[in-house]
Amino acid sequence: MPRTSRIERKTTETQVKVELNLDGQGKADINTGIAFLDHMLTLFCVHGRFDLDVQAKGDLEVDYHHTVEDVALVLGEAVSTALDDRFGIRRYGFAVTPMDDALAEVAIDLSNRPFLVYHLPSVLESVGRFDRGLAKEFFRAFAVKGGMNLHINVKYGENEHHVLESVYKSVGRALRQAVSIDANRSSVRSSKGVL
Repeated sequence: MPRTSRIERKTTETQVKVELNLDGQGKADINTGIAFLDHMLTLFCVHGRFDLDVQAKGDLEVDYHHTVEDVALVLGEAVSTALDDRFGIRRYGFAVTPMDDALAEVAIDLSNRPFLVYHLPSVLESVGRFDRGLAKEFFRAFAVKGGMNLHINVKYGENEHHVLESVYKSVGRALRQAVSIDANRSSVRSSKGVL
């Protein structure tokens, strides 16, 4: 059974369409109007081996915030929808990913109990209008709609681009592990019997 989803969201601020295949090859067609976010989501796909099509239009003349948050909300919902009842998934995923001067550690629990822990170092160089604050808003919305407990810890890094790149790669890798099917499971991975 294919683990795919197609979700759309239209508001007065944004229009977002996401198509996701959890069992893909890492193919990305991303167009949010925010080049840096497109780059980060492409890395997420390549390293998680998800096929992802994101088309978004937003009020970028006002701010990047609405588009970033709404893309994350739709992507999180797409992950949750593709997982259906989460039967047989490994549930947990972990990745440590270096990017030059930065090292990100990410742990995910697809528990349907959303929570975000987000620790990044202070850095000297900024990536412009898309910064660590916007990335935090992205991951908070993604975790809430995706039904995941998401821990992001970057112990060190000097360049904000490298820090964020290591985070998006790690999230992709950890999520791939968490959504993978455990052939030895005959139920959901929970003592409660449900996620």
